Amino acid sequence: MTDFIHPALLFILGALPIPFLGGWVRKAYLLLIPALAVLAVLTMEPGSYGEARFIGQEILIAKVDKLSIVFATVFTIMALIGMVYALHLTDAGQHVAAFVYVGSALGVVFAGDYLTLYLFWEGMAFASAYLVFAQRGGPAIRAGFRYLMVHITGGVVLLGGIISHGLATGSLLFGPIAGGLTNGGMGVGDYLILAGFILNAAVPPLNAWLTDAYPEATVTGAVFMSAFTTKTAVYVLARAFPGTELLVWLGTIMALYGVIYAVLENDCRRLLAYHIVSQVGYMIAGIGIGTEMAVNGAASHAFAHILYKALLFMGAGAVIYVTGRRKLTELGGLYKTMPLTVALYMVGAFAISAFPFFSGFVTKSMVIAAAGADHRALVVLALTMASSGTFLHTGLKLPYYMFFGTDRKLEAREPPRNMLIAMGMAAVLCIAIGVFPQPLYALLPYPVDFEPYTGMHVMESLGLLMFTALGFVLFLWALDPENTISLDTDWFYRKGARAFMWLAERPLARYEQAVSNVSETAALPLLRGAARTGLRLDLAGVDAVVNGIAHSILHGGGRLRRLQTGVVTHYVLAMIVGLIAATAVFVVAWR
Repeated sequence: MTDFIHPALLFILGALPIPFLGGWVRKAYLLLIPALAVLAVLTMEPGSYGEARFIGQEILIAKVDKLSIVFATVFTIMALIGMVYALHLTDAGQHVAAFVYVGSALGVVFAGDYLTLYLFWEGMAFASAYLVFAQRGGPAIRAGFRYLMVHITGGVVLLGGIISHGLATGSLLFGPIAGGLTNGGMGVGDYLILAGFILNAAVPPLNAWLTDAYPEATVTGAVFMSAFTTKTAVYVLARAFPGTELLVWLGTIMALYGVIYAVLENDCRRLLAYHIVSQVGYMIAGIGIGTEMAVNGAASHAFAHILYKALLFMGAGAVIYVTGRRKLTELGGLYKTMPLTVALYMVGAFAISAFPFFSGFVTKSMVIAAAGADHRALVVLALTMASSGTFLHTGLKLPYYMFFGTDRKLEAREPPRNMLIAMGMAAVLCIAIGVFPQPLYALLPYPVDFEPYTGMHVMESLGLLMFTALGFVLFLWALDPENTISLDTDWFYRKGARAFMWLAERPLARYEQAVSNVSETAALPLLRGAARTGLRLDLAGVDAVVNGIAHSILHGGGRLRRLQTGVVTHYVLAMIVGLIAATAVFVVAWR
């Protein structure tokens, strides 16, 4: 790997000195490592690096191609923006966790074998969990614990799939699963691998870990978490399961599921988390369709989504940072004191809503167009409806109630300058990609034959968005947030965990105590009596026989020693007596 610098190592090894640095030196260092990683990705050449053998299997540390480069490019750019946003933090632990998190995500993107992928996959889970625990407080600790347990479970499932797949195929190299779901060519291990991947993609009903944990993370931690885990899952699905029909319908359901649940949300970051579920649904559906345009659409939408979703989380995080509040029922009137934050947030809102000249318009529409070209009218309709719902809640409802709405006269100000600069960087990229999509299209895995800026497409999009805005104005009274908590499928493991603890602490504990009592009052005395009887039998019987035999042998040996006088005449006399006795016996027997 002499001609290849693995960007994952830059972050993971680069995390080690962070606790020992301080002041402007630490800040410069935090920006230097991501900048070097961006440069490393932009200058790397496709190929295979780090080939080795381990436990009889071929290991490939890094496989570089166009698909991995497009994800690595946006990951490193996002790492730089996220570090700018977090520069004001003095907590070295959060910076270390963020570096390890980014490095692990990059390790997955370049992994050429399942063993390497799995090690980095688990690294992502533990590093990101720290960003939840770092918020401290009861809700964050509980959410972080649930997050970690879900991902550990998913990791075990993935490991089981990898082992089974390796035994079945004889190889741990990471690539498209042969056969495919619809052709019956997938084995048990392949299904387990798919389950492990879709858990990290937050596919319902395996999505609640995301909307449970992201709102409880630190302000800066949530920004990083919004960018990496689900998009890494999108990458591995695109690598291993393109064209899998099941993913088309799972992705379509996701797109609608996230939008519907966002209607119920009062927590601003939880609302944005549900829109992660919705937007990832577009990517999953594109991978499931599996055509070149669909995979390009999924990859490009992941690129755009990372930037605009981070911008939205940065805007919401800025509000939480300066007000200490995150519920829409507690916010309002901030446009007066936070105008820059409002303007930058709205860039992200227009991007996620697929407004013309914003990034979402040139990426999301590619997935919908691919579904249309594949004659999937129902998928096109569902994804279009989800796009309208996204604008309704992220582009209209959330900013209205968070920044405008009721004037609550909150004590607020613009966030620290580094946070505004990071938001500005993301906003510029959202607009640049929307206006000049060709550089992004050039990065995609396949040649792009798609033109987003046609008169028909622009008019259709604007008509849909304006109709949605009209509906928002007319039915604003029905969209007022309520100070309630909406439980998702996390209800099952919240309640299930309580039921398990009740079972463990009461019936099982009582059963264990009863068994212990029986053993102490009945079984143990019986065992002790049997042991004493066995000891007596051993001493009086077995030992007596053994000792008697030994005594006889010793007595006989003593007599034999006395016969061995060493005098030759004695031996000759004994031989003569023996010969006479043998002759006598022979004569008697002959007769």
